[in-house]
Amino acid sequence: MANNQTVMNYQIGRDFARHADDDDELREFRQAFVFPPSRNERDCVYLCGNSLGLQPKLAVRYVEEELAEWARLGVRGHFQAKRPWLSYHRNTRQGLAELTGAKKHEVVAMNSLTVNLHLMMSSFYRPTSGRRKILIESTAFPSDRFAVESQLRMRGFDATLDLIEWSPRLGENDLLIDDLQSILQQQGDEIALMLLPGVQYYNGQLLDMQKICQLAREYGCAVGLDLAHAIGNVPMRLSEWDPDFAAWCSYKYLNAGPGAIGGAFVPERHHVDAAHTHLLGWWGHDEETRMKMSSTFSPAKGVDQWQLSCPTVLSLAPLLASLELFQQADISRLRRKSLKLTGYLDFLLREEFSGRATSITPDVARGAQISMTIVDPAANPREVFERLQSQNVVLDWREPNVIRVAPAPLYNNYTDIYEFARRLRIALSSQQI
Repeated sequence: MANNQTVMNYQIGRDFARHADDDDELREFRQAFVFPPSRNERDCVYLCGNSLGLQPKLAVRYVEEELAEWARLGVRGHFQAKRPWLSYHRNTRQGLAELTGAKKHEVVAMNSLTVNLHLMMSSFYRPTSGRRKILIESTAFPSDRFAVESQLRMRGFDATLDLIEWSPRLGENDLLIDDLQSILQQQGDEIALMLLPGVQYYNGQLLDMQKICQLAREYGCAVGLDLAHAIGNVPMRLSEWDPDFAAWCSYKYLNAGPGAIGGAFVPERHHVDAAHTHLLGWWGHDEETRMKMSSTFSPAKGVDQWQLSCPTVLSLAPLLASLELFQQADISRLRRKSLKLTGYLDFLLREEFSGRATSITPDVARGAQISMTIVDPAANPREVFERLQSQNVVLDWREPNVIRVAPAPLYNNYTDIYEFARRLRIALSSQQI
């Protein structure tokens, strides 16, 4: 991956942003989303796609269509709706496969992220007396840590002894793959599972998922990927990389709405492994015989056998709308634009805010996020964040001192980045907002 600073010839000033927007081949997709309204005569600068994506206008239509079908058909909508509800999850399969680089029968939209992580760990965390430890990154999102700790405790293990952390080096922010390999060289024969992110939520680092999966195979560990900050952000090739599982949410870059349905990937090599066990539910039963109400479980084809319950149609409808936009835009084109947007933001931080604000996100290996810290000794970082909010800039704060700025290439543009920098200068100044 090329260094982001060389992607474009960045320049100071509004004219650069305006011309870059005019040249943007994806600029029309911005019109497909609803932005929060102006406030205090300031347009909203929305840079929080890593926390909650904006609403696609098409999502409203798709939800309204399902509500209308419910009113028109009642229970018959399961079979007779325009998009029959019994198989509604299959409408998202192609879009999810394209974003994850998977085969269609390896991906499914279901549940929520942490639920899916527990489901997957119930299948692929298979501890033995000698190999029972789980490895995570030290800065894992708390819900992942809680899920892993509970998996250990439920099996009678001690989370303080059997949880291994891959940490950045002292005084650094990035996770180094050489350090992961060193851990595996020393303790690999004790590790049953590695659960690691595609993009690290705190500093925005893009991890080498292919190398992680390769190391897991080399040292005999199962490996799962948390793709919450990766899906819809960076291109992936899960079928090729071959983790044992992956899981994600869809309310961030996938723009499916608050608390939206999640998803999971299981490679086809696990679909027919008779020795594998997983939690069973009605919707994991073979579709051909499901309605015969047999007391004998017959697994569905592909990853669908990991489903427990019927599709949540009103939650799937916004996801379907967003996936259609991704398919039109193409994740490779979105990634190129994303690198340019974050490169522009990083350029402005270096050129205009040296000694006042800085990025802790890697220059090269990153997703669509810049994690910024305020280093100006005269400024209070939390107050700077709140001043940005008062200027109708939407981003988020992560303790103890990080402001995450995430331009989503489907709907953000270069003017958003320019305007963020302009308002950051005001937030760092002593003038009143």
